[in-house]
Amino acid sequence: MTRATTDAVPFFDLADPAFDVTSEAVHRARDGHWYAETPYGWAILRYEQGTAILKDRRFQQGNAKWPAQNGIHEGAFAQWWGETLLSLEGTDHLRLRRLLGPAFRSRAIERMRPQFQELANELIDRFAARGRVEFISEFAEPYAARILCLLLGLPDDEWSRVAHWADDLGKSFGIRIRQDLPRIEAALEGLTGYVEQVISDRQAHPRDDLVTTLLLAHEDDDALTRRELSVSLVFLAFAGMETTRNQLGLALQTLLARPDQWALLAERPELGGRAVEEVMRVNPTVTWVTREAVEDVDIDGLHVPKGGIVQVLSHAAGTDPLVMGPAAGIDITVEDRPLHSGFGGGVHHCLGHFVARTDMSVALPLLAQRMPGAEPDGPGEWLPVSGNTGAVRFPIRFRPEV
Repeated sequence: MTRATTDAVPFFDLADPAFDVTSEAVHRARDGHWYAETPYGWAILRYEQGTAILKDRRFQQGNAKWPAQNGIHEGAFAQWWGETLLSLEGTDHLRLRRLLGPAFRSRAIERMRPQFQELANELIDRFAARGRVEFISEFAEPYAARILCLLLGLPDDEWSRVAHWADDLGKSFGIRIRQDLPRIEAALEGLTGYVEQVISDRQAHPRDDLVTTLLLAHEDDDALTRRELSVSLVFLAFAGMETTRNQLGLALQTLLARPDQWALLAERPELGGRAVEEVMRVNPTVTWVTREAVEDVDIDGLHVPKGGIVQVLSHAAGTDPLVMGPAAGIDITVEDRPLHSGFGGGVHHCLGHFVARTDMSVALPLLAQRMPGAEPDGPGEWLPVSGNTGAVRFPIRFRPEV
């Protein structure tokens, strides 16, 4: 729902599953106002103010309140959510980020690029001659989940079990979190139990994998506690798999709507990195980035009291014509776009962004090369375009390989 309040500031019902944060109604509102009111606080619609807020130390992450905002005040999920890197602030956040950081350095992830390529081609081999694919179940989900298993040093044949838990736990990012809580709690229990077994195994039998690296992570006498490691690995498992799977589906949705861009990506695979940045700018799975004011803040006529919540709308900011120009649609040849907010910003910038950028920049050119003339094969099935979004099913047809 969109309506105007008495002072003409628009109102967006972000809690309504039918509300689309990428809609023309949002674009029209952005033309007249840089923010809107919402059930959660304020939505930031323009790039300049959104970027400033993400970097402003007068705001903290704000996601810690998400369960309570949806009526969830206790239980295993509420406790776990409050302990994740996403919710921690100050010295607790910085310490945990410092200890986790070395496992996600770009050089370490870049070495895995050939393995990502091999996996992508293996999956495409299964449907390339058919000329049709249900993209989420046949590529996006197994690709994201098997890369996660590769990172964590898990058996490749465990990917479907991990993906099932990650999928259900990923519903905690959605606006139907209250209704989905039983499935979320069950997934949290299952994935935590599995991760605990992996940690115990690596303590007894160290390997060259991320779990062992994090077990040994320390600085001086500091180290990750067993609980911190468990919470972090569960969060990595579901956040890494869920967001990559969703973003791949959204990338195909965006690129197939522009056949010229799809064909160009096939011809120039070196543009894979640019394609990732562009699709995350115009069609991000993380449709808003939350911040909470830690003191009273006044910005361009808006007063946000201490404790007030703002949501930077990723698509609205990423397509803001005041910054991106009137032709703010996707163009994978543009090299100087301002940085999008798909990975957040400030001290809470996504720790795993190198993984996501690398695995998607590998997959998209290979898909474009081996799925020529691709187009949607029906409407598919999609999550609400609010909160975290993406495809549940996305059938595609293309010219088959001979």
